[in-house]
Amino acid sequence: MSKSPSIELLSSTHWEDYELLDSGYGLKLERFGAYRFVRPEHQAIWRPTLSQTEWKDVDAVFQATSEESGGNWIFSRSIEPQWKMHYRGLSFMARTSNSRHLGLFPEQATHWDWIREQVTGCNRPIHVLNLFGYTGLASLAAAAVGAQVTHVDASKKTIQFAKENQQLSGLGKKPIRWIIDDAVKYIKREARRGMHYDGVILDPPKFGRGPKGEVWEFFKMLPFLLQEIKPVLAPKPVFLVITAYAIRASALSLHYTIQEMMSDFHGELSSGELTITEKSAGRILSMAIFSRWSSS
Repeated sequence: MSKSPSIELLSSTHWEDYELLDSGYGLKLERFGAYRFVRPEHQAIWRPTLSQTEWKDVDAVFQATSEESGGNWIFSRSIEPQWKMHYRGLSFMARTSNSRHLGLFPEQATHWDWIREQVTGCNRPIHVLNLFGYTGLASLAAAAVGAQVTHVDASKKTIQFAKENQQLSGLGKKPIRWIIDDAVKYIKREARRGMHYDGVILDPPKFGRGPKGEVWEFFKMLPFLLQEIKPVLAPKPVFLVITAYAIRASALSLHYTIQEMMSDFHGELSSGELTITEKSAGRILSMAIFSRWSSS
């Protein structure tokens, strides 16, 4: 009988421009740069630690609706439409939009650090594929330490934000290909072209649409996508990392799926939850599940 996997709780300790100040009553109080926001957090069923005065002294509150991703921002003060933030040499823009998201997921910072370690640890040029790449911070982390990166996202607007972040980080000359495409269609074409990647970054949504209306449903499409990715892995891949948000599944689901996928390669697999630790009372909020495979 195989040994049961250990579930890790990962959290970055290097943030200066972001803090989870407090949480409770289904909300979280956060600082992004100079601004303070209140956003929904259904896991925070406990009482807040900070006073009501602290919770009211914010720049904006996201008021959610009954729809899964619906809602709008209610501003108590005028703020810049976008503002610069930093993380360990990376510079990027945060911004409010028509969703609760602000252009980055702070809990992902621990992945950015790990990706840098994987790229630098192999001491040779490697090619990294980032599918569902969003605003590009994982791509920039890899490129900053020498990787050639192919960044794929279905949103033209999001790709533009990612390109702007590349310039802000002073990485404009780094080899990053920005591709607007459906992830499944793109990877199938790469297989036909005989392309290979040393590292793969995956951050698939629960539900989404490609640039031509292609439907993505996590549980239906992920096994198929992973099947398509395996032929484009290099003969000796360096790493693979996958993160999943807002799905009803344990990290064990990802663990056993990636374990099966990478069974032909020698490496180590770890799985768990990406978390953020409160400044107020030290409670830990789980934001996503992940699995990370490394050849080292």
